[in-house]
Amino acid sequence: MSWLNEHARVLWFFGVLALMGVAESFWRAREWETPRWRRWRFHLGVSVFNTVLTRLVAGAPLYGALAFVESRSWGVARWLGLKGVWEIAVTLVFFDALDYWWHRFNHRVPFLWNFHRLHHADTHVDVTTSLRFHPGELLLSSAVKFFWILFWGPSAVSFMIFEAAITGYAQFHHSNMDFPDAVESGLRWFHMTPRLHASHHTETLRTRDANFSTIFLLWDRIFGTLREPDREEMKRLGLPEARERYLDWREFMTAPLRPLPASGKGGDV
Repeated sequence: MSWLNEHARVLWFFGVLALMGVAESFWRAREWETPRWRRWRFHLGVSVFNTVLTRLVAGAPLYGALAFVESRSWGVARWLGLKGVWEIAVTLVFFDALDYWWHRFNHRVPFLWNFHRLHHADTHVDVTTSLRFHPGELLLSSAVKFFWILFWGPSAVSFMIFEAAITGYAQFHHSNMDFPDAVESGLRWFHMTPRLHASHHTETLRTRDANFSTIFLLWDRIFGTLREPDREEMKRLGLPEARERYLDWREFMTAPLRPLPASGKGGDV
């Protein structure tokens, strides 16, 4: 990617993050259980570490795969003759569907859940939770995207737009906000909302193993994983076994090395 595109990604990342941080300060849905500055410090540290690591390890393979499909006109999108706006739109929808299934498998497959549960260990969901991913999960996700690129053959522009959309929507639906019911119902025609995604972070499997979509709520509707949030369930977010040390660096980095607790297993696909 060019210098301009890389800087655009950084501006987009911090721009949406700051906007959601300000918005949830004025229209918060839940009181914070931990001082916000501690959450921002920890999760920004995780984000910086993950960004450096994934750039060093996964950056070249992903950009190489994009260059390969471009030079060879390789991939389903190119064989279908998709170009321009149509290619961008179809790639966004298709990759969002793949991301939905990848998210579901992260809850179902014990090996994947052992990493993904560190995201769910957060006892309070706000915009900083969107930064909270174990580096092992991000490297596995990058490996999966490598094969998505080889299969589909997206343009570099469409892949960059997909990555930006995933980032922006994750920051939006993790934010500690809620909308009036009329606005909420309107947003749900197409999009994942903060209310629905907060319920995905409950202790109970009924909603924790549901509401998997990132951008388009269509996938939860089609595949039967849409669950209406329950106010009582949403009073307890996060995983009970991680409640005491969820902002501890050593715990965060080493937890996947230990056996899964029985209460931390994901649900069915």
